[in-house]
Amino acid sequence: MNYRHAYHAGNAVDCMKHALLVVLLRALTRKEKPLFVLDTHAGIGIYDLAGPEAGRTREWEGGIGKLRTIAPTALADYLGLIPPGLAYPGSPAIARALLRPGDRLALCELHPEDAAVLKRRFRGDPMVQVHVRDGYEAVTALLPPPERRALVLIDPPFERPDEFAALATSLDAGRRKFPSGIFAAWYPVKHRTPVRDFAADMTARGIPDIIVCEMLLRPALDPARLNGCGLLVINPPYGFEAAAAPVLEALRAVLGEADASVAITRLARENGV
Repeated sequence: MNYRHAYHAGNAVDCMKHALLVVLLRALTRKEKPLFVLDTHAGIGIYDLAGPEAGRTREWEGGIGKLRTIAPTALADYLGLIPPGLAYPGSPAIARALLRPGDRLALCELHPEDAAVLKRRFRGDPMVQVHVRDGYEAVTALLPPPERRALVLIDPPFERPDEFAALATSLDAGRRKFPSGIFAAWYPVKHRTPVRDFAADMTARGIPDIIVCEMLLRPALDPARLNGCGLLVINPPYGFEAAAAPVLEALRAVLGEADASVAITRLARENGV
């Protein structure tokens, strides 16, 4: 409850998450059938980079600030969704911009002040429902959806000491409730041990068809720093890996240090580990 994303909006790892979210949604909206999107840790939807929170950290200058200046071709789709000025869209605004009539977006936010802002932002929008509830609980409560096609984005704050374990449990429970759903889970990389343990946990659960996209801004050697991030995707849509590769490389080239790296790894095959 102490985490407020406004301090970190638009930073390098936020840009990675949102750029890959665009890739996922573009792949899913190619089919005509309706799509349900569940954002479990939604925040406030749009962030003021000139506000006191973002102004205190200025993390966005090393993220969207750099990308706007250089504007790599591979990121044109993502950057085209970022308005001019100092308003930065979070995942709810990005998802809403890409959904079509007949699609549906459910946003969960537990922080009461942020949830109130989110409700005001989407008031009157028939395609969006805002829930003041625990995002992990919503994964099973709101699945399966009547649309029968879904993307579930889980982007927790990682303030809990057991956040990786909670994330793995939620992904497993959601996939059991809705096996054909697409689940995308963002996580930070400070050092490798928690990430390795998370991957081993996911593998041990026997969930098929998992890939992991990672971007390291620098080698993950200092656990006191945020050195990068990853996005784990269960049931990735057709063509996602090929489309994600140039996006990750463009992010690395602009946002990373000299020894930055990106990788796409298959954690489990479509027919199992």
